Amino acid sequence: MFITIVRTAILYAVIIFAVRIMGKRQLSDMQPSELVITLIIADIASIPMEDTKRPILSGFIPMIILVSLELIVSVLMMKSPRFRKLICGSPIMIIENGEIQQKQMKRLRLTTEDLCVQLREQGVFSLDDVKYCIAETNGKLSVLEKPSKRNPTAEDMNLTIPDNGIEAVVINDGKFLNNSIKLVNADKKELQKLLKKEGVKERDVFIMTCDCTGKAKIIRRQL
Repeated sequence: MFITIVRTAILYAVIIFAVRIMGKRQLSDMQPSELVITLIIADIASIPMEDTKRPILSGFIPMIILVSLELIVSVLMMKSPRFRKLICGSPIMIIENGEIQQKQMKRLRLTTEDLCVQLREQGVFSLDDVKYCIAETNGKLSVLEKPSKRNPTAEDMNLTIPDNGIEAVVINDGKFLNNSIKLVNADKKELQKLLKKEGVKERDVFIMTCDCTGKAKIIRRQL
């Protein structure tokens, strides 16, 4: 039993490492080649986990080969648009100039119900509001609404909005996040002074955010 636990822990670490090497993507953002490799790696890893008689290297070696192949394929896709098109396909226009392209929907085996669901997920509740809709290579839809249905921007309204830069969580669950502090060009000592001024101890902070202008917000930990 102990050997099974150890082997499982080792293989788990190897799988995490392999996925990190391939890139930080959510399952829904993966290209077909990445998804196939991920599924195969998970299947291969389960074999030495279940069968302790098999050497653990029987799982490592195929995983290393698959990850290496994925990295090679990724480089080739960056270098050759034709190769990328062959592996990932091309975006497909589903709605063009407000007209649904029925042939393309049949090609994708996309029902009108599926189309409406994905449009609603992007905040579009009427087909009449859509100017263009494109099915991307990862399966997601990119939608551009008709000009009359788009929200006006500050530029459209001739407004000048101050740029406060990015906002990041600098304290999470009572601990400073050094990477986030660097991201907003903040000073850890100044943040500590702000906490002292507010009469809050670092360990009592649930979340503290800060932007590039130094504006901070503190949410205390609930007792």
